Amino acid sequence: MPASSVGNDVDIDIGALFASLWRNKLRILVGSLILAALAFLLLSLVAPKYRAETRILIETGESVFTRPANQQADDRPVLDQEGIKSQVELIGSSDLLKRVIARLDLAKNPELSAGAEPSALSRLFGAVGIGKNPDEDARDDYILQSVRDRLLVYNVAASRVIVIQFSSKDAALSASIANAIADEYVATQQLAKSRSNTDAAGWLQPEIADLSKRVKEAEAKVAAYRSSSDLLIGQNNAVLATQQLSELSSELSRVRANRAASEASAESVRAALAKGAPVETLPAVMASPLIQRLRERQVQLNNDIADLSASLLSGHPRIRALRSQLADLNNQIRLEARKVLGSLENEAETARLRESQLTSSLNELKAQASKAGEEEVELRALEREATAQRQLLESYLTRYREASSRTDRGYLPADARIFSRADRPIEPYFPKKIPMTVAAFVASLLLLSIVTLLRALFSGQALRPAYPQPATEAMLSQGAAAPAPIDPAAEPARTETENTPSLAASIPAAFEEEILSKDKVPSAEFDAPAADLPATDAPIADHSGIANVAARLMASGAARAVVVSPEGDEASALTILLVRELADRGVRVILVDMTGSGEIGRSMLEDKNLPGITDLLVSEKHFSDVIHPDHYSQAELIPLGNHDPAKAMQSVGRLPMILNALQSAYDLVVVDAGPATVVELKHLLADGTELILGLVDPDDPDVAATAKAVYDAKLLQPELLTPFDNGELRLDSGRIVRSA
Repeated sequence: MPASSVGNDVDIDIGALFASLWRNKLRILVGSLILAALAFLLLSLVAPKYRAETRILIETGESVFTRPANQQADDRPVLDQEGIKSQVELIGSSDLLKRVIARLDLAKNPELSAGAEPSALSRLFGAVGIGKNPDEDARDDYILQSVRDRLLVYNVAASRVIVIQFSSKDAALSASIANAIADEYVATQQLAKSRSNTDAAGWLQPEIADLSKRVKEAEAKVAAYRSSSDLLIGQNNAVLATQQLSELSSELSRVRANRAASEASAESVRAALAKGAPVETLPAVMASPLIQRLRERQVQLNNDIADLSASLLSGHPRIRALRSQLADLNNQIRLEARKVLGSLENEAETARLRESQLTSSLNELKAQASKAGEEEVELRALEREATAQRQLLESYLTRYREASSRTDRGYLPADARIFSRADRPIEPYFPKKIPMTVAAFVASLLLLSIVTLLRALFSGQALRPAYPQPATEAMLSQGAAAPAPIDPAAEPARTETENTPSLAASIPAAFEEEILSKDKVPSAEFDAPAADLPATDAPIADHSGIANVAARLMASGAARAVVVSPEGDEASALTILLVRELADRGVRVILVDMTGSGEIGRSMLEDKNLPGITDLLVSEKHFSDVIHPDHYSQAELIPLGNHDPAKAMQSVGRLPMILNALQSAYDLVVVDAGPATVVELKHLLADGTELILGLVDPDDPDVAATAKAVYDAKLLQPELLTPFDNGELRLDSGRIVRSA
């Protein structure tokens, strides 16, 4: 962060903000109570308003017994959603509301007619022609508008229920108007049905009379055309010519079958006679009664001959006589067969003659049937017209009788039913004194709190500098003395009450007592010029050395600070205190643990196995995985990590790139290198880097050796450390000074 901008930045002190609220708590509470009391008083002066509601269900009013004959049982003349919305508009229409106003005489109600009565001045101006003279129509419009303002009609979502709500200062009036509007709507529905029914009956009556005449004319045309065209109707509602043609065709088929049968029988008898074959076995011959008796005699003679042949010789006169009789009988059978043949031939001839006659008659009937078919087409057209007229007449007659019966009996159910009438409301819906008073109290409390906070902000009481006022570059360049170390007595109470416990708690228990018990309090030294250091040999009490180092880091505008702790983890505790001091001063600071022991991460974080810088060096984790917040300050930490440090340092070439990336996101990047060597420090130093020595025991020879090695390696700028006369360095109270 540039040093020139540090002095102009301020932060909001949250503690001071809440302290201002606590200091003004009595004023805020009393003010809220006063405002709540005023709100309660105002609500008590407001006239209460009552709201009553009536609910209407849109459904068919017809029952199964009164439903018209042409309406199916599952037909429900219920409106769709658009129709329901139309009914909502109908309920709020001016005509319906005017009828309700007239029926309840609402023009005399003082609440509704309050704005309708013109003032005396308006009447005077109207009388002299300056203004408009209020008339009765304007008064009615005022009352109508007043009713409409208090009326709310809506449809319940996903239902066929319409709700009518009316608000008024009079509870009884609100209920009566809501019920009156619902009754008027139902009456309007019934009146609309009655008017529709009467109009239908009036229209159907002359139509029925006209249709009756047209039906008679159509039926007369059908009868006249049938008689003129000789299209007489026989059985089965068929034309007589067509019916005769059918019968004649059947007769012709029967005659042809008989002729064929006679010819076949005659042919079989003729063939048997020509061949000399026995004819008594033919069916046509056997059908003759005479042939049957002759066959019986033939069988008897054969039996007699057979019986006598057993005792007499074939030349016996008896046997010869029987054989003579049998021969005569056979001749007689053949003679009878010829007669049967002649009879069959006669039958066949007769059948042929009958067939010729029927064929001639059939041809004549075909011509007649063809002509009748053409005439029947015209006849069917006339019949269709007559049938259509008759059906229409019957339909009109049915509807007319239904309309007449409903009109005479006055049965016209509306398609709406009031299923919940409005009752007189008991409690007003406005104002709700208790809830609104509580809401006013809460709002007043919040508003006064906001005003108090804004006053604290604008007055500067809740603001603090983002950083302590640093020494300017001009002062440093002129060799002016840097600001004196921060006096512990002048430190804000915040340092003593807040920082000390948290910092002490974060120091490892192994060496906490050792640090705090030393005669010389641990401090941190950054590489500022020796001339700028305060000339004192007294030990620095408390954490003033930490505060001085933090102030000078902020004044220098350094983007990176490398802390060398020659004494190991004991001195690394000073790094934790330094980082938390910087975070408390509003610096966005991050600490990178490069000590190798990981004690810093275990002190500042609860979890000891979190990923850190070693995992980042070997590319196993990302920045978001290795950056963790300190539990005792706003600082952030990258711990050592879980990877092997020796293997991770093989990728130390990526370390400058990682540090540069952190510098772009934070104001200051602090790297604790522990007891690092000069070679190891070269990877951590860059332009704009400040080198800090964290010392617990400045008289330790190893500490002096480390400081001299750092100087000899020219890691510090020459103007910051100058060689001593004897080439030795001495550490006094944590600072590098010339030897005596």
